[in-house]
Amino acid sequence: MEGSEPGRGGMRRFTWEEIGQRNGRGPAPQERWLVIDRKVYDISHFCRRHPGGSRVISHYAGQDATDPFIAFHLDKALVKKYMNPLLIGELAPDQPSFEPSKNKKLVEDFRELRATVEKMGLLQPNHAFFILYLCHILVLDVAAWLVIWYFGASLVPFLCSAMLLGTVQAQAGWLQHDFGHLSVFSKSRWNHWVHKFVIGHLKGAPASWWNHLHFQHHAKPNCFRKDPDVNMHPLFFALGKTLSVELGVQKKKFMPYNHQHKYFFIIGPPALVPLYFQWYIFYFAVQRKQWVDLAWMLSFYIRFFLTYLPFLGVKGTLGLHLLVRFIESNWFVWITQMNHIPMHIDYDKNVDWFSTQLQATCNVHQSFFNDWFSGHLNFQIEHHLFPTMPRHNYWKVAPLVKSLCAKHGIEYQCKPLLTAFADIVHSLKDSGELWLDAYLHK
Repeated sequence: MEGSEPGRGGMRRFTWEEIGQRNGRGPAPQERWLVIDRKVYDISHFCRRHPGGSRVISHYAGQDATDPFIAFHLDKALVKKYMNPLLIGELAPDQPSFEPSKNKKLVEDFRELRATVEKMGLLQPNHAFFILYLCHILVLDVAAWLVIWYFGASLVPFLCSAMLLGTVQAQAGWLQHDFGHLSVFSKSRWNHWVHKFVIGHLKGAPASWWNHLHFQHHAKPNCFRKDPDVNMHPLFFALGKTLSVELGVQKKKFMPYNHQHKYFFIIGPPALVPLYFQWYIFYFAVQRKQWVDLAWMLSFYIRFFLTYLPFLGVKGTLGLHLLVRFIESNWFVWITQMNHIPMHIDYDKNVDWFSTQLQATCNVHQSFFNDWFSGHLNFQIEHHLFPTMPRHNYWKVAPLVKSLCAKHGIEYQCKPLLTAFADIVHSLKDSGELWLDAYLHK
């Protein structure tokens, strides 16, 4: 800890230069420090025990993590008790509260906005909303079975049932997202319990897998090597202007990227869930010994096959399941990628929380259908800024976010649903062409 000096009470004091070197990759590769409210914490060993996963906390090593800490945790007082053994010092008095490279006024304005959001009660859930949402999913699930039971297993009832079950999977996906983000109950453990039921029993996936990937995405959206949602670069796609040019200059060609806007329709929406997620989630649960999650997953498959096997037989039930996953996959990919793929994608530049989220996300126009169809992820900007906020409150905070964007000259993108879908393809085409130009001429 060279360069640091003890302050009052023996507390060591550090500079941002010292902290920035403890990022897990610098001169001290085994050390990882981060800052929360001017306090310096050594997470070098704790990161492996971090309940949210080792990677998500390590992504902020060497940086100020005050805003993400506030954004992700419900009971901050309780969490800070567990953080006390990790405390090694504080910022020196002459050091700013966050990195000098960050926009001081923007950081302060966002924290003021966060305080306003809390005072307005926008982080408080309406439990009736989520109960009704769960009920509508269960009604659709029962309706899918009734169609087969009443009309038989001919083609039309089969397809109708598949569409209903595909809708169930998509909507249950949005609901598990709510519980995973701790936005339904005031106690974290209650959210975790119901999350396991919704994602495990209603969808057949492990909660631990979702937590491992999704919180990293929220911590550093569209940051290559930190956001797992852009890990398809460069093996399958060339993403973002900067990374695509870099790939071309390096003469790397894992795929014909100049055609990626075409083969996206083959290996993207139709294939992600049935050909990848469907199998990888079992490997994940077993490899990480997540036996409770595995039990919940198996309960889904047992229920599904016991329900439809008497009417459809083995082949018919397997076919129905594959078709449902195909419908779910298309729904899931178009909705989740419309907010991110067309936006800025690059390495982590360690900018402030507000800018990090705004440059990586965009919104889709509000309507009853868009809200339902996307699980309110048409308010992706608000969701990323306040991940624990119940989704029924996004529209209330949106004007405040727009106002802050206008004040600081930050673009707040909001577009029609079909335009958002088209922008995925257009952005893939653009980045593919940038890669090709760099590959051939640079």
